[in-house]
Amino acid sequence: MGQNNIYILPSRPGLAFCLTLLLLLLASINDQLSLGYMLTFLLTGAGLASMHSTHGNLRGLSLDLKAPQPVFAGEDVQLELRLHNGGRARFGIGVHVLGSPDAEIAWTDVPARGHALLQVRLPAGPRGLQSLPSLQIVTRFPLGLFRSWSVWRPAAKVWVYPQPESPAAAFPLSRDGGETGEIALPSRQQGQDFEGVRQYRRGDSMRQVLWKKAALSLEQGTPLSVRETQAPAAHALWLDWRDAGSETEARLSRLTAWVLAAERAQAPYGLRLGAQEFAPDLGPAQRQLCLEQLALA
Repeated sequence: MGQNNIYILPSRPGLAFCLTLLLLLLASINDQLSLGYMLTFLLTGAGLASMHSTHGNLRGLSLDLKAPQPVFAGEDVQLELRLHNGGRARFGIGVHVLGSPDAEIAWTDVPARGHALLQVRLPAGPRGLQSLPSLQIVTRFPLGLFRSWSVWRPAAKVWVYPQPESPAAAFPLSRDGGETGEIALPSRQQGQDFEGVRQYRRGDSMRQVLWKKAALSLEQGTPLSVRETQAPAAHALWLDWRDAGSETEARLSRLTAWVLAAERAQAPYGLRLGAQEFAPDLGPAQRQLCLEQLALA
C-alpha cells in the first residue's frame, strides 16, 4: 500500500474536533485572546500530526492471502491474511469485507520488520467457484481523529459445495445388474484373504500398512508397504443423478451427502451426472472431484 491507493478523511470525532477548532479561532479573533490563538494553533498542529501518522500507519504495508479452503453452502468462509511490515511497528490495523459493519472488523498490530496473521470470516455465497469480495484495510491510529483506508481485491476464488442433506438418505439401489432391492456396494472390497504386498496408494487403510517395515522405508526414502487383500467383487457403488430425487438443489444436496458417506465408509464410488460419468475411486482427490462437479452442476 502506498500513496496511490491509501485514502484518508476525518472521522466523526475528527469532524467534532475541527468544529471545536473553528469555534476557538472565532472566539480568539472576537476577543483578541493571545492564549486562545496559541491553544488553537497547538491543537491544529496536533491534528495535522495525527493525520500524518494515521496515513503513515498503512503506507508500506503489504498483504497476501492463503488459498481459502472449500466450504459447504450456508457455512462461513475463513480467510487467513498475512500482513508484512518492512518498517516501524504498526498499531490498530483492521480488515473487513467492503460494505460490512464496523463491528465485523478484525484488528491486529504488526511488529516492526515482522508479520502478523489475521483471520476474516464472511458468509459463503451460492454454490460454485466464487470470487472473493473486496477487502478494506482501515486504521484510526493514533488519536482516532482521521480514518485511513485502502481497498484490496483478492484474485483468489473459493469453492462452495452444495449443502449436504441431513440426515443422509440410504445409498441408491444398484443400476448395474444387481438383484432387485440390492444396495449398491463397492466394486472392489478389502477382505481377509492375503494376496501379497504392494506400495501404499492414496485411500489405503492405515490398518493395511506394514508398520514393522515403515521405519526402514522412511530411512531409505521408499514408499510404505501395505498388505494386498481382495474379497469377491460386488456391484459398484454408483451415485447417480437419477436416484437422488426430483428437485435440482435437493438432488445435489443428497449426492453431496452420499459422497461424504462413501468416504467415511471407505467405499470406492463413482458419480453420474447426466451424460457425465466419473469412474469409481476413493480418497481426497476423488472427493474433491465429485464435490466440485456437484457445485458446478
